[in-house]
Amino acid sequence: MTGKEEEIARIARRLEKMVTKKSAEGAVDLLKELKGLPVTLHLLQATRVGMSVNALRKQSSDVEVITLAKSLIKSWKKLLDASDGKARDRGRGPPLPASSSRDASRDASEAVDPSRRRPEMPRTPSTPRITTFPPVPITCDAVRTKCREMLTAALQSDSDHMATGTDCEHLSAQIEECIFLDVGSTDMKYKNRVRSRISNLRDAKNPELRRNVLCGAITPQQIAVMTSEEMASDELKEMRKAMTKEAIREHQMARTGGTQTDLFTCSKCRKKNCTYTQVQTRSSDEPMTTFVVCNECGNRWKFC
Repeated sequence: MTGKEEEIARIARRLEKMVTKKSAEGAVDLLKELKGLPVTLHLLQATRVGMSVNALRKQSSDVEVITLAKSLIKSWKKLLDASDGKARDRGRGPPLPASSSRDASRDASEAVDPSRRRPEMPRTPSTPRITTFPPVPITCDAVRTKCREMLTAALQSDSDHMATGTDCEHLSAQIEECIFLDVGSTDMKYKNRVRSRISNLRDAKNPELRRNVLCGAITPQQIAVMTSEEMASDELKEMRKAMTKEAIREHQMARTGGTQTDLFTCSKCRKKNCTYTQVQTRSSDEPMTTFVVCNECGNRWKFC
């Protein structure tokens, strides 16, 4: 890492810390320092300082900070546009001289009439492209670093990561970054979100979730916001579905039928105005199950 790259990376880390703490104290000096540095496209991509400056711009209410940040981002976008323009020029090749107007007219006629187009050379099959995750910003927050380590351990809890050849440290950093961007801080909501990902990724009864994350079928953005129900194994989903059906059936039986009685006392309101229904829910040699509902407060219970 060169001296300029280290300097820009240092500023990026300080700006990121300001975003995390939601305090822009000293941000103006750092942004002015950045404005005086000769930043290249390579340095922008290596240090990811643009993301830190943009995050500070969105969060800050200081007019000077916002103005400086916008000015920096605008100048850096020109570097990117210039790089894209060069890439397009290389793809198009050198400009045609004025004497080649006949070739230009021929190309135009080919565009109008496809039958005049010259046959293209057959393309050689290209090698399959390996999907890689984009680089993630460096974080100096101890809580975020620890969460990334725990996510890495969860992804490596089985040998699946060796079969897929996935860089678990890089992938866990992507997942943590998505969680942090969605929550906005490292508060209890952030920690609970990380814990639920770790628990489900470690679950030996749910290996499909971990495999889908490792192979990219579930992206870091998706795993970062999935609910517990969405991450659950197929077996647990079926169990929950069956329990829901049973609860609905019991509720419907208690509502649609039954015999009114004063033999039962509600444990909530202590009233005796109840309705009960008896159903054979088990084998015929077992006693019937009695479902009781309180007509006063709606409390329900059952016993055999």
